[in-house]
Amino acid sequence: MVSSSTSIPSGAAAAVLKPSEPMPEFAVTVEGPNFDAPVTLDSLLASYQRIGFQANSLGRAIDIVNKMRKWRLSDEPIIEDELDEYRDPEVRAQTKCKIFLGYTSNLISSGLREVILHLVKHKHVSAIVTTAGGIEEDFIKCLGKTYLADFNLDGSSLRKRGMNRIGNLIVPNDNYCKFEDWMTPILDTMLAEQKETGQVWSPSSFIRRLGKEINNEESVYYWAYKNDIPVFCPALTDGSLGDMIYFHSFRNPGLIVDIVHDIRALNEFSRQSRKAGMIILGGGVCKHQIANAMLIRNGADFSVYINTGQEFDGSDSGARPDEAVSWGKIRAGSESVKIYADATLVFPLLVAATFAKDT
Repeated sequence: MVSSSTSIPSGAAAAVLKPSEPMPEFAVTVEGPNFDAPVTLDSLLASYQRIGFQANSLGRAIDIVNKMRKWRLSDEPIIEDELDEYRDPEVRAQTKCKIFLGYTSNLISSGLREVILHLVKHKHVSAIVTTAGGIEEDFIKCLGKTYLADFNLDGSSLRKRGMNRIGNLIVPNDNYCKFEDWMTPILDTMLAEQKETGQVWSPSSFIRRLGKEINNEESVYYWAYKNDIPVFCPALTDGSLGDMIYFHSFRNPGLIVDIVHDIRALNEFSRQSRKAGMIILGGGVCKHQIANAMLIRNGADFSVYINTGQEFDGSDSGARPDEAVSWGKIRAGSESVKIYADATLVFPLLVAATFAKDT
């Protein structure tokens, strides 16, 4: 007969039932939304602060962006020990909190274009940094449609049909033909003006001119032109715009686009900001160029990153905000967060809980 024991092994009990230390008084409990009560978009987004994981990061991002907005709209006086330049009333009026928005080109290809357009139309951002596709796709959408498709479409078949795939989107190649027809006479005019005045173009003045020429309220850069919001694009030639400039250099050579002008303009725009916030969707050039401009002023005061990149390959695209602190691009002790997510999922929610409340 096998004997049985009613006592719990002491080592096992001690391991499983180890007493907890008291939680601090400021600790926040985990709690999700209550769908038994009426739910509004505002209440749902407010609940993200306590859900945990990436929902919690979105909740923090909402809080940080709202602090950017509060500073941007603040009439708080400049304190006496701040830089002399802020005692100039004209400078003071422009330096509350500049918000720098960066995004990769695929996001203009997506429906986030309309979200970005809202921010620019209503002057919620101070400056933009993007890549070539983030410029040209906006104008191309004014000339032809982009269509929903599938990630699994065969590339060889699409090529034969003149269809270009961007993830699960399709852009007919005819759209780029229309873009060339629109661009060529503008490039001719810009070159003629350059020869007449001796003034060369920069990427930002180039984009501003295109925003004026498109004259279409569906364009992000039309509103940037109208609202005098600078748009910087260090990699202006890395896309269809580069193709157009390349072809134009054979037909009518001589157009000059000076990137040195813009690096000075962007860095000075950052340096002269009393407060500065970064909202960066994706990685690569747009992320690094804004962060590097923040170094000129000893780091950003508020930072929100949204991307799916990981840091383990050492790329800046996937780096967390703390890496930027080590470089002086985000100020130590400032408020920052990274949301590990596709921007198309979370950026509309972030805007709905922040900037959209002003309009």
